Amino acid sequence: SRYILVASDWIEFVTVIVFTLEYFLRLYSIPEHQNYTEFRGRLKYAKEFLPLVDFLSFFPYWIELFLKRKLISTSGKLIKFVRLFRILKFERYTRAFTSFDEIIRDNIDVFGVTGFSASILWILFSTILYYTERNNPDNEIANYYKTIPHAMWITLLNLSGECPLAHYSMYGKITIGIIGLFATAIFGVPIGVLGAGFEQKIADKDDECEECIEEEDDSIEAMRDEKQYGIQASCYRLANGIGSTTASLFELLIYSLIVFTVIIGIVQTLPPYKDAFQQLESIAVYIFTLEYAMRLVGVGADYKFTSGSKDCFRSRIDFFFSFYSVIDLLAIFPYYLASFMPGSWFDKNDEYFRMLRLLRLLKLDKYFPSISLIDDVFRLKKGAIATSCFAAGTLWILFTGMMYLAESQDYSMSISDLPLYGCDTNCTMSVRYENFFTSLPLTGIHLTGDYPMTEYGAAGRIVCFFMVIAAVGVVSVPSGLIASGFVETVQSKVMKRHSTELAHTGDDWYEIKYRELQSIPAPQSILGGYVDQLQTAVHEYLDGKRNEETGVTERTLVSKLGRFFFFILIISNVLAVIVESIPEIDKYMGNEPGNFFDVFEDISVMFFTIEYLLRLFSAGKSRNALYSPWIYSITFFGMVDLISIAPWYIEWYLQSTGHFHGEVAKIFRIVRMFRVLQLEDFVVAFSKLDNVFRASKNVLQATGLMALIIWVGASALFFLFEKDNPNFRSCDPSVPLFGTSASQPGCYDFRSTDECNAHYEGMCKQAAFTNMPNTMFYVAVFLGGDWGFVDFSWKGKIVCMFLCAAGIALYAIPVGTLFDSFGAVIGLNNEDETQDEEDFLKEKNEIP
Repeated sequence: SRYILVASDWIEFVTVIVFTLEYFLRLYSIPEHQNYTEFRGRLKYAKEFLPLVDFLSFFPYWIELFLKRKLISTSGKLIKFVRLFRILKFERYTRAFTSFDEIIRDNIDVFGVTGFSASILWILFSTILYYTERNNPDNEIANYYKTIPHAMWITLLNLSGECPLAHYSMYGKITIGIIGLFATAIFGVPIGVLGAGFEQKIADKDDECEECIEEEDDSIEAMRDEKQYGIQASCYRLANGIGSTTASLFELLIYSLIVFTVIIGIVQTLPPYKDAFQQLESIAVYIFTLEYAMRLVGVGADYKFTSGSKDCFRSRIDFFFSFYSVIDLLAIFPYYLASFMPGSWFDKNDEYFRMLRLLRLLKLDKYFPSISLIDDVFRLKKGAIATSCFAAGTLWILFTGMMYLAESQDYSMSISDLPLYGCDTNCTMSVRYENFFTSLPLTGIHLTGDYPMTEYGAAGRIVCFFMVIAAVGVVSVPSGLIASGFVETVQSKVMKRHSTELAHTGDDWYEIKYRELQSIPAPQSILGGYVDQLQTAVHEYLDGKRNEETGVTERTLVSKLGRFFFFILIISNVLAVIVESIPEIDKYMGNEPGNFFDVFEDISVMFFTIEYLLRLFSAGKSRNALYSPWIYSITFFGMVDLISIAPWYIEWYLQSTGHFHGEVAKIFRIVRMFRVLQLEDFVVAFSKLDNVFRASKNVLQATGLMALIIWVGASALFFLFEKDNPNFRSCDPSVPLFGTSASQPGCYDFRSTDECNAHYEGMCKQAAFTNMPNTMFYVAVFLGGDWGFVDFSWKGKIVCMFLCAAGIALYAIPVGTLFDSFGAVIGLNNEDETQDEEDFLKEKNEIP
């Protein structure tokens, strides 16, 4: 290690010499620039951001060298941290951080108003929570709120959307609820403005455009158009599901086997099923082997490998080293190694090779492109992604250095034992921030906006404050650009495949039929004129009447009162279900059949039943029901109205037949909560979900598979790396933490929890990552942005950093797509109403 230190010191010395010469050469030659003439020009230049970065990249070294008067030295932590600012020298080429000055100047008024409002909210809620929680019986809560400055730390996290504590008093819970509902949005405005402004600036500088992405030749489509014969073409067609029912069925079989074997791989991590399904796995491997052989033979008919006049041998070599070929081999080759070499290293480490089966998910990318689109996405957003990644990476590195400085000597905040890190008693945050590399994943987690660790000292809290205020929004920009790039890429490819579009986003048969009935009057009732008039009157009472002069729906006073009554009744029913779940209130009301809640339920069901029957009766006059009672009954509103009353009648039937008991009663109480969906009649939301899924199905197909691959892949890695992590292991109090002799090893001395249980039967327990289903649950939580565990092994930390840097954003694309489509569909609803009014006015010649 001494030679490495000497080499690194000499490299540092040469680097500083170069940086020093560069700085003085720039300072000497700067008067040649018209904006920096003479001596004052040099002073002006020296005070700017980039020259200051250049100066900081070498000046601390010379100060340290002068004070210690030797080349080989052990630099202090502060000097090491200052060296990290050298990364900002890349700013000369990316111009990422210089955008912040423009953003602040462009939005100075917004930052002023919202920043002041956010500060007021911060101080106000910190003070309120100080008074409500300083005497909390939970010592942890009381400690965090013992003074207003202490309260400001946790309140800052609350306002940023985090709530790491839970055991608040009643008034504290009300305050936290208000913060979550209203204050978080206001507090987040300055952060959002900074992040959005930065994204806009770098997007404006990006010279790339969507037209730069060319649609690659599709060999499958080419095969459909050109007739080819022979064994190669037959194998190619069969393997790719082209040209016959047999080929399509074979392709479906491969789909099914991929999903089935992935599920088997997950289930086999459960101890009772470790050796289950072996025969089915063998059959699947044989079929995958046959598929691979057909693909290898059929390479001669695949234009992707035969273009450019390649010979047969070279095309197969190219295929052998292609992405999908490697995935196919990794999915089947370990099985044969373990089978033909029993007792070998491959057989003993079969658990690791079993996880390779999960790579079969990547085979689905052939049929639902997702991972293969990443190249297109990066070409589409190349400049913006490069700039934003530099900014995000720089902030990550600098804040990691700051957290290392702040917490590496923090011995005041106690944490749980971390035996993997060499600490089994009296552990503090200094163990987690022992060096820069252990600090890196923890800082990355904080930069995603999550704070699973709050036991920081004053210096650490100050650094976290700046991370919350300035860094989180900027660090999320690359993720946002990648997400938007995926959406644009998928949509552009879909547009090229389809020459026609639906008239509106997410439209299906209902919307199309609804527009066709725009000028068609309701049909007459077959029961006569009196029933026809009665249906019209009931319809106008329930849904109002459209004014032909203004195109606006109007209601009578009776209709308004009825609508208001049902609104109050729905709200009251939901509140009744909530209040009834409180044991004290339920007991006070009698907790017996026929109590207040039961009577209120009976009365509510009577009114809901009458309304449902009236809507069925008047559906023949309702355009929303397409003038059909049957259509009404199968629409969202009809099914919600039915669900709101059907459980009561089923419950009544079960009671009358003697099949009603406590567990069944709980189910029916829960079902009552679905009455909240009746509010859909007042505010449109869930009834448009089917349109939302149709509008975003193409992006969901591509990014949904990618999200699944990230989820399952990260789960497999965490399972392999962390299943025996002693940081997550606990033992019976009778088991020593560390052994006193070879005959009595300790809890943390075993390499695995299974070995611990073999010695101390049933006394050792692993808290997390015990099997794949368990791990997938935790990873799903991680990908949602919440980190319940952070003390990983070094291999687990690498996976953690990947999820922080890209995995969480990529995993969130399908959800973001749904939200975007939901907004588009809801906006469409308003546009349709406006268009209807415009069409009506045009018919009256009131507008051109």
